Amino acid sequence: MPSPLEKLIFETTQRARSLWYSAHYATAMRLAPRIDDLEAGRLPGWQAVYADLTDLMRQDWRNVEEGLYPAPEPSSGSLAQQVRRSAAFLRDLGAVNRRRLAENGSEIFAPELLRRYPRYYLQNFHYQSGGYLTPESAELYDHQVEVLFVGGADAMRRQALAALGRFRRSSPQREVRHLDIACGTGRFLELLKTAHPRWRVAGIDLSPPYLAEARKLTSSWSRRLIAQANAENIPFADAAFDTASCVFLFHELPKKIRSRVAREMFRVLKPGGRLFFLDSIQLGDRPDYDDLLERFPAAFHEPYYAEFIRADLPAVFEKAGFSIVSAERAFFAKLIVLEKPDAR
Repeated sequence: MPSPLEKLIFETTQRARSLWYSAHYATAMRLAPRIDDLEAGRLPGWQAVYADLTDLMRQDWRNVEEGLYPAPEPSSGSLAQQVRRSAAFLRDLGAVNRRRLAENGSEIFAPELLRRYPRYYLQNFHYQSGGYLTPESAELYDHQVEVLFVGGADAMRRQALAALGRFRRSSPQREVRHLDIACGTGRFLELLKTAHPRWRVAGIDLSPPYLAEARKLTSSWSRRLIAQANAENIPFADAAFDTASCVFLFHELPKKIRSRVAREMFRVLKPGGRLFFLDSIQLGDRPDYDDLLERFPAAFHEPYYAEFIRADLPAVFEKAGFSIVSAERAFFAKLIVLEKPDAR
């Protein structure tokens, strides 16, 4: 059981972390060009957002008390790394805003890349420099996501980790094989291996630079495989994994591709296995956030997001064969736990 001092350290460092990323968010918004005439009064106030973030942090600590994962580190990387990422983020804002003004979300597209990547992937999501195809983008990505969620991104990911841990506690099986689909820079895999270092894990993603970051981030652990692959065609046998995760992927996929990926995730899970799916909330999950969700795709170049927030996700997964175990909101994320039915 964590001590009161450990709780105080957690609360203090998480508050400082949120202030750090909030300062970056405020700077980015101050420098961003006006993109539409949406009235600010329709957006949720900061008081409501920070109250919601505080609720997430409380749940995060309850998970630590439950022993589902260790108390998180105050920050990822050294102080020097944090400062370097901050400087890189601020330097890149000018290029991001130029793309935003020009509505240029396909700067990285080149016909020759179609031999290696699907067309929908060749975009500057979030108007970020390099899309998902440069080492600079990969090094900066986690910082950008934390800025977007004012320090709450990792805490949202840990809610999927908590649900996964609870599921494994209920199973007598010792050997665990887990697949993280679209693992990106490996942030969820790092959280998972920190909590369960003996589990066998694999991560797949389309981006070589992001996979290079994932390999570095998880280099301290054995029993891990990082591979380049498209989630539409997962390169593993049927029923190869006990559990799987998919974090912040579906909102960047076209509608028909989501269905293909859902079928592939179902295929590689063992009967009785579970998928821990975490992605953006949708319209109606928290009504006072709805206008913010409507604004997001234009402000950050998310071409499939407007359809995603209206999509019937349960229907997509049920058509693939899954049964829905639970669904819950965690700040700006929604966690859906799905099971591949056991024929027995």
